[in-house]
Amino acid sequence: MGKQCQLTGKKANNAFAVSHSHRRTKKLQEANLQWKRVWWSQGKRWVRLKLSTKAIKTLEKKGLAAFAKEAGINLNQV
Repeated sequence: MGKQCQLTGKKANNAFAVSHSHRRTKKLQEANLQWKRVWWSQGKRWVRLKLSTKAIKTLEKKGLAAFAKEAGINLNQV
């Protein structure tokens, strides 16, 4: 799936690095992605996902099943 969060879809952003003299060069702002093993209670197994750190915090609040349903992801195929 590449460098993209599997639940939120966050990915890299094109931006400018601005120097002190205001010279602008292109840079890539990558999302903070982490591999995370999450227990899926309905499937009774661990699911390994590539998530942004923001998604990990939201996952703790909402739960995996609700978050995956909202994102339109089938956890049986992950």
